[in-house]
Amino acid sequence: MARFDVTDAEWALIEPHLPVAATGPLPRRVRDQFNGILWRFRTGSGWRDVPERYGPWSTVHSRFNSWVKAGVFQDLMNALIAEAASRGQVGLELVSVDSTIVRAHQESAGLAVAGETLDALEQALTEEKGAPLWQQPPVLRVMPRRIRSRPVRHRNRIARPSGAAARLGRRPPRSADPGEG
Repeated sequence: MARFDVTDAEWALIEPHLPVAATGPLPRRVRDQFNGILWRFRTGSGWRDVPERYGPWSTVHSRFNSWVKAGVFQDLMNALIAEAASRGQVGLELVSVDSTIVRAHQESAGLAVAGETLDALEQALTEEKGAPLWQQPPVLRVMPRRIRSRPVRHRNRIARPSGAAARLGRRPPRSADPGEG
């Protein structure tokens, strides 16, 4: 067993939630493949870099894809959280997100709030603080959303002469004379 592979106790919790074929038990190396999937995501490397001790990388990748499509990982996570809750071991670390790896959309910095929602928020804040909104220190800054207008670029635009060429009536190179036909 490698350094970060699942222990026997962890595997005892995980194994019952993995899909079993209708004709028999789990494949012989499913624990190795599961560890290979964990290794790949823990290290952030590509599938082709999964060590041979977990089996062929293509098999590990195929197992991962089939489990994702079947919803195995979501079911496993739900079952493990339920198991921890039954033991009284549920903590915020099970549901927290490491913000150093979460990427936000480019427009996530702006907040678009409907007028009714904004009025309800202001009313709730007034009732909670016991003072009118204008007497309270600023808590939430709502700014109107900017509409970005981008110039339309045409791919097949005909170049128009400018400067001295336009004054002299010259045409750009490779332009047909209107009299030619």
